[in-house]
Amino acid sequence: MSDPWTSWQSAHQRVCQDLLAERTQNGHWVGELSSSALSTATAISALSVHRRESHKRQALPDDSLITAGVDWLRQQQNADGGWGDTDKSHSNIATTMLVCSALQLAGVASLLHEQLDAGERYLEAAGGLAGLRRRYGRDKTFAVPILTNCALAERVDWQEVAALPFELACLPQGLYRFVQLPVVSYAIPALVAIGQARFVHRPPWNPVTRITRWLSLGRSLRVLRRMQPESGGFLEATPLTSFVVMSLASIGRTEHPVVQNGVRFLVESVRADGSWPIDTNLATWNTTLSLNALAAGGEDIARLGTACLDWLLDCQHLRRHPFTGAAPGGWGWSDLSGAVPDADDTPGALLALACWRDAPSCQDEERTRASVAAMAGVRWLLSIQNRDGGWPTFCRGWGTLPFDRSGADLTAHAIRGLLAWRDSWTSEPQLAARMERAVERGFEFLRRKQTSEGAWLPLWFGNQDHPREENPVYGTAKVVLAYEAADRLDCPQCQLAIRWLCDAQNQDGGWGGSFAAVRTEGKSRVILAEIASNASSVEETALALEALLIDPGRVPQDVISQGLNWLTVRVQQGTYRQNSPIGFYFAKLWYHERLYPLVFAAAALGRAVRQGERSGKFQRPPLSPG
Repeated sequence: MSDPWTSWQSAHQRVCQDLLAERTQNGHWVGELSSSALSTATAISALSVHRRESHKRQALPDDSLITAGVDWLRQQQNADGGWGDTDKSHSNIATTMLVCSALQLAGVASLLHEQLDAGERYLEAAGGLAGLRRRYGRDKTFAVPILTNCALAERVDWQEVAALPFELACLPQGLYRFVQLPVVSYAIPALVAIGQARFVHRPPWNPVTRITRWLSLGRSLRVLRRMQPESGGFLEATPLTSFVVMSLASIGRTEHPVVQNGVRFLVESVRADGSWPIDTNLATWNTTLSLNALAAGGEDIARLGTACLDWLLDCQHLRRHPFTGAAPGGWGWSDLSGAVPDADDTPGALLALACWRDAPSCQDEERTRASVAAMAGVRWLLSIQNRDGGWPTFCRGWGTLPFDRSGADLTAHAIRGLLAWRDSWTSEPQLAARMERAVERGFEFLRRKQTSEGAWLPLWFGNQDHPREENPVYGTAKVVLAYEAADRLDCPQCQLAIRWLCDAQNQDGGWGGSFAAVRTEGKSRVILAEIASNASSVEETALALEALLIDPGRVPQDVISQGLNWLTVRVQQGTYRQNSPIGFYFAKLWYHERLYPLVFAAAALGRAVRQGERSGKFQRPPLSPG
């Protein structure tokens, strides 16, 4: 490229225009999650069991939805005979088991016997039940629901399904974290429904346990009813809601309000092609990501209009949440009733509100409202920091199961959210001191979690080509941004991380795929693990660039130039919207999101543009809200 700065600026303008065009009429972003074979399979199973067990004489909506869902699943089988979570995912044992069970329950096994036979061969090669248990280890959150689905399809015996102590759900919510539940904090609905199904289908031999659980049936169902949101979908998630519906329907509870509302959610959330997504939407998450990405490029986001700010403030939870018992003040991933406040979306909202506060067009009234909401968000975030100094997703001190432990990505995001409002509480010295202590403890947690090569591993994002399905590019990039926010770029941990990101760059200039892990020794790059695939992705390339552009003076210029050129070419070709399944939903369920390439590319190119402005390469055109 003869004039790379001009090319990068043009690419940034196009991406921002595309991102702004994705807004709704109300001024925020919704996005679109990938359709999911796993979600579709669980929905088909739930509706099939509900149809089988229902004693109503009138026609049910289940039949046409089951037929359409089966037809969609039939087209999603991979060449190896298995099914993956999305249309871009590798086959995995969990999804393939669920699809085979769904086809069995839907009554189409004989019609699709060739596809089922291919699925069975894949499962056998993947290790069958032993392979499933290896994938999830001691965490029963997803292994037990899968086996329950298989048992309902008569593919496994009920003795293979671990009994769950659903009677513990009758305890006060504040005690849940002290009783070592075998499932993560967000899976209490599955604990109750699946626990009851296992109890009825295979009662325990111990008379004390049998009596205790029998006496807990009604009360635990009332707990479940209180936790169910207005939409009927637990966490707005098709898999979790489906597991609850199929389990309770199988023991004669088809008329129970939890089942009826769950079926309503499934009927209302199906897509036109017969599939279901992993969750309804990530509207709050996508909106804060979009606002922060635009602001990273120096855009005056307050010019987008107050409707967007109003919507974001309305998404804040102002009452104690019935699902997790969370205190008021946090944000969840969506504006829908099933969303739960968490330690990733709350920092995202705090950062977006800080960007709005600092925007040139922000009015005093908007600034005041943003500050009041941020005060509550800061207090909420401080309240859930774990004893190890890190931040968990939903609940403080719940346990050590994978998706309840502190995460490096969550902790880095929380630190950035707190620091964005650090200078706003001069009138509350106690709160300011508490924030400083929390940040220090957070950085100490991050120091302990850094790998010897310099990377950090995130909790909620992965790379399906990585041997352990981890995404160190995402984790490392997000932590480096926290070091920038704290003005700690000179610390050894941050410098090691920056070197790691440089070394992780692929030969084509991008990042992603399954790269070779390296260690830098002097001027030599020592290969630690050679991995075949190194297909770069827009998401990971943009994430790495955003982090490296915060300290360009210490990063080899060719690393940044090659990365920006790789990204710019994709924008020019119109292929940069091709997303990758880098997102983890609960229990390592893959998804891709339509807005991720736009959001991450806007943030990375925006940082490059700001560097160009500082160096006098060009001047910024005004933002057009669209």
